[in-house]
Amino acid sequence: MTLQERDKAVIWHPFTPFKNSPVPIPVIKGEDAYLIDEQGNRYLDAISSWWVTLHGHAHPYIAQKIYQQALTLEQVIFAGFTHQPAIELAERLLKILPGNFSKVFYSDNGSTSTEVALKMALQYWWNKDDKATRKRKIIAFNNSYHGDTFGAMSVSDRSVFTLAFHEKLFEVIFIDTPTINNLQQHQLFIQDNSNEIAAFIYEPLVQGAGGMKMYDACLLNQLLITCKQKHIICIADEVMTGFGRTGKRFASEYCSTLPDIICLSKGLTGGTMALGVTAVAPFIVAAFDSEDKLKTFFHGHSFTANPLACTAANASLDLFEIPTCQKAIDTIVQQNKEWVSQLLTKNLPVKDVRQLGTIVAFEIDKGKTEYLNTIAALITKKGLEKGIYIRPLGNTVYIMPPYCISSTALQHLQQIIIELIAEC
Repeated sequence: MTLQERDKAVIWHPFTPFKNSPVPIPVIKGEDAYLIDEQGNRYLDAISSWWVTLHGHAHPYIAQKIYQQALTLEQVIFAGFTHQPAIELAERLLKILPGNFSKVFYSDNGSTSTEVALKMALQYWWNKDDKATRKRKIIAFNNSYHGDTFGAMSVSDRSVFTLAFHEKLFEVIFIDTPTINNLQQHQLFIQDNSNEIAAFIYEPLVQGAGGMKMYDACLLNQLLITCKQKHIICIADEVMTGFGRTGKRFASEYCSTLPDIICLSKGLTGGTMALGVTAVAPFIVAAFDSEDKLKTFFHGHSFTANPLACTAANASLDLFEIPTCQKAIDTIVQQNKEWVSQLLTKNLPVKDVRQLGTIVAFEIDKGKTEYLNTIAALITKKGLEKGIYIRPLGNTVYIMPPYCISSTALQHLQQIIIELIAEC
C-alpha cells in the first residue's frame, strides 16, 4: 500500500470532511521554505504550515539543539520538578514580552494557552474573596477565533467551527472590532457594565482563522484604556501574531496600552514542537499567592514545559534575535507592500486587499465571504500543481511565509497567486 492508501485507512485529518476531500500528499522532507513529497516535487510553503514555521523547515540549528537535549532529558513531570530549558525560556520571554509580566505558565498549544488565560482571569475574581465583586463575564470580538477547547470555543465567534457545540458554550459578550463609528459605543457599554466584566480577550490587529481581518491599533488602544480604567483583565491572544508576523516582535507593540495576560504558541518553537505559553501580570499572580490551598490554580498537562519543546523555543529565539532575521522580516514586509500596490492596480476580481507585516490577505470576489466557500479547494489544488502551497480561508486568500524565503521565491509566489486568481 502507498502512504496515501495507508493514511486513508487509519487517519482522521483536522478540518477535513471525509467525503470529496483531496487525498493528502505524503511529505517526506522539509527544507527551508519548501515541502518535498515522495516524488521529489517541491512546494513553496506560503502559509508556514498553519503559521508555525518561522525560520524554515528542518532548521539544522534547532534540530541539533533538540537532539542534544534528547540525549540529556526528554521529559519530566513539571509538578515538583523543574529544568534549565523551561527556566531559561521563561526568563528570556519575560524580558521581551510587551507588558509587565512576572510569571510564565506552560501548556501544550494555542488553544490551551488561551484556555489557561480565561481560567486564570475568572479565578482571579473568584480568589478575591468578596463574592459581591466576583466578575464572571467575558468580552470578545465578533469574527474571533481562540482555539478548539471548550473555553476557547466559547470566546470564539459562533461559526462553522463551533456550530455543533453552541448549546454547551458559556455566554460571552461579543462586540465588533473597533471603528471610528463604534468606539464610543463600546466604551460606554464597558463603563456601564464593568462591575460584571472579568476580562476582554482579543487577537491584536489581525483576526486569523476568522479570515485575516485587520483593524486599527489606535482604536484598539483606546478600547484597552477603557478596560484598564475599569479593572478589566486584558488578554492578548498572540498565538498567531507573535514573533514578528506583523513586522514587530509582537502585535501588542503597536499599542501603548499593553495586556495583562499574553498567550503564545505556533511560532514559539519555530514550528518544530507543540508548546503553549501564558504570561501573567504580577497583580494576577498575587491573587493566587495564598496559604489557602483552594486558591491554587488547578490546571496542568502531562507534557507541561516539555524539555524538548522548551529547548526548541530557546533555539528559535536564538535565531529570531539575530539581526539577519529582522532584516529578512523587513524585506518580506517591503515586498508585500509593493505587491499590494500591484494587486490594487490590476484588473483582478479581488476586494479588501490588506497587509500587516509579513501577512497579506484579500477576498476573491466570488460567492459569499465564508469558510465553506468552495473556491478554497480549487485554489489550493491549482497552487499545488504550480508548486506552491496556500490554503485559503474560504474565499480569503492570504500568505504568511517563513522568514527564510528568498526575495526571488517570494516574488515567484506572488506572481503565481495572481495567475491563480485569473484562472479560478
